[in-house]
Amino acid sequence: MTEKNAFNDLGLDTKTSTEGYRTLGKNGRFNVRKTNVPFAERFNFFHTLISMTWTRFFTLLLLFYFMVNVLFACIYLLIGVEHLTGIKNNSSMGNFFEAFFFSAQTITTLGYGRIAPIGIMANIFAAIESLLGLLGFALATGMLYGRFSKPNARIKYSKNATIAPYNKINAFMFRVVNPQQNQLIEVEVHITLSLNRSNSDKRDFYFLDIERPKVVFFPYTWTIVHPINHQSPLLGLSQKDLQEKDAEFIIMMKAFDESFSQTVYSRNSYKANEIKWGEKFVYLVERNKNKLSIDISRLNETELSPLN
Repeated sequence: MTEKNAFNDLGLDTKTSTEGYRTLGKNGRFNVRKTNVPFAERFNFFHTLISMTWTRFFTLLLLFYFMVNVLFACIYLLIGVEHLTGIKNNSSMGNFFEAFFFSAQTITTLGYGRIAPIGIMANIFAAIESLLGLLGFALATGMLYGRFSKPNARIKYSKNATIAPYNKINAFMFRVVNPQQNQLIEVEVHITLSLNRSNSDKRDFYFLDIERPKVVFFPYTWTIVHPINHQSPLLGLSQKDLQEKDAEFIIMMKAFDESFSQTVYSRNSYKANEIKWGEKFVYLVERNKNKLSIDISRLNETELSPLN
């Protein structure tokens, strides 16, 4: 194995007491949970709203909108519906719905005019709700813009990596593609191998040499290759060895996104049981009239290829 450089653990703990531990998930997030953190230090309002899924974001937005209207509808009912002109319902539920939709009109500053507040208390709370509505919708608009404008390298990785023949030796390989229409340039990749030490609860990290660590353009698929030569820490290790050492290949990619004019990052990892031995990736680029065609659905497709 190659000699490790000092401090080459990427900032990850060298001690692991959990068999099968995965440092980096398939979603690119680290498998770390922090406990007993004070709420004020743990909660990050902007980051939470920016990073959550679109489904959760819109669900939270609609829930907040509904709850605010319910709150002010209850306030108007406590003040008394007689302080809201135009309410024609006599039932409690009917009055609630009238107050609820008046609240919805007030918070959006829409105001149809059929129902209007009368008296100082009703007008005060209507004014407060209008102000909260303006601030809330401005905040929601900012969050929406932030989510849409957030640069994100949505690089798609092959489901499995492979150990395949390569120039009279073997190599560790995986394949990536940019499925979107945006152009990524100056794309770089780094691979770090994590291996548990024998009879120890510690692990070592190795930076792997890559056949081509950087490409200027990225319009096609890219098969990233680490040759298993005399300098590789994988030399002499079998499939069983990688599983016993709980091997994990940690991938980090960096690129410049022309759409955002910003540098973007992507992360992924492969565990020992996600590596296919004696298989290589099928070539995907096909000629279609005067263009080249790439079938992204076949990104994971491999074929048998005896190892050297």
